[in-house]
Amino acid sequence: MTSWCSEDFFPTKLSFVYFVAYMGLFINQGILVTASKTKNNAYQYNTVTVVLLTECLKLIAAILIYLRGNSVSSLISEVFKNRKVLLYYFVPAGLYCLYNNLQFVNLGAYDPTTYFLLLQFRVVVTGVVFQIIFQKKLSCIQWLSLIILTIGCIVKEYGHDASRSSSMTIAGGSGSQVFSYLDPHLFLIMLQVFSSCFAGVYNEYLLKDKGCDIHIMVQNVFMYVDSIICNVVVLSLRGQLTSAFTQTSLETIFQIGVIAIMVNNAAIGIVVSLFLRSLNSILKTFASALELMFTAVLCYFIFGISIDVYTVFAIFIVSGAVFLYAQNPVVNKPKNEIASASGKGPENSVQKV
Repeated sequence: MTSWCSEDFFPTKLSFVYFVAYMGLFINQGILVTASKTKNNAYQYNTVTVVLLTECLKLIAAILIYLRGNSVSSLISEVFKNRKVLLYYFVPAGLYCLYNNLQFVNLGAYDPTTYFLLLQFRVVVTGVVFQIIFQKKLSCIQWLSLIILTIGCIVKEYGHDASRSSSMTIAGGSGSQVFSYLDPHLFLIMLQVFSSCFAGVYNEYLLKDKGCDIHIMVQNVFMYVDSIICNVVVLSLRGQLTSAFTQTSLETIFQIGVIAIMVNNAAIGIVVSLFLRSLNSILKTFASALELMFTAVLCYFIFGISIDVYTVFAIFIVSGAVFLYAQNPVVNKPKNEIASASGKGPENSVQKV
């Protein structure tokens, strides 16, 4: 049996640090964003501007980290030499951009409870996409743990705002709640789910396959440059680029709370790349589920947001899924590491599941 401390689960001490840092930063992000809301559950700052500036901050951070041990000329040379990989990164960058825009469309069509319930299918879809892109078959135990994890996340989100959902059902009739899941916008929800899953797994593929010999911070530079371009194009097409950087918009951003959100989110971007390079997308879904549970507990102590029986039940379900997954975790190493360990060329390397 495989334990939490095994080499298959966490290959190195740093990989465990990335796992904990990933959860910690996401939990912190949720708390920071919640704290930045007004009493009317709105934001006093321009979220579009924050998103773009955060991407720029990620780019600056990646460049500075790379320059700690390398020269500017080396960075330019790496970018020019691997410009083909730069183009590949338009795939995850474009899909993340699509995801970010669809969340506003879908939240306008669904109530938050339904929206987040449907998003939990990301866990299973990630498993399917992972199998296709890496041409690997997950074991029965791995699939069972993913399904149980999905159930745990659904239970958690079902309990979220349960009282409001029940009142909406009473007011609108029992049939309206059922038909809300059959709304034509369901296609857009599934498109959003696929965009998120494919972008994450394809990002891992670039880190471990196409760009495995490229410095990880150079790959981050590719990702953030492409993300900035995609977001600027979308905002230009929507006629919102100018309004995103007006003096009023910028003034609302230069606050300690908003700057903390941007810095924390930039750190998330760097840690995610390190996480995917060292671990994998499947374990990332487990980290995200655990983050949901920890966030609920911390919000209870910090903001006094009550923890209902659904959350408690979900914590037990997710814990069971994690324990089951620990018995047979996915191992997906970078191609160059596998080739080096086996003494074979990259084309003959076999990755273990």
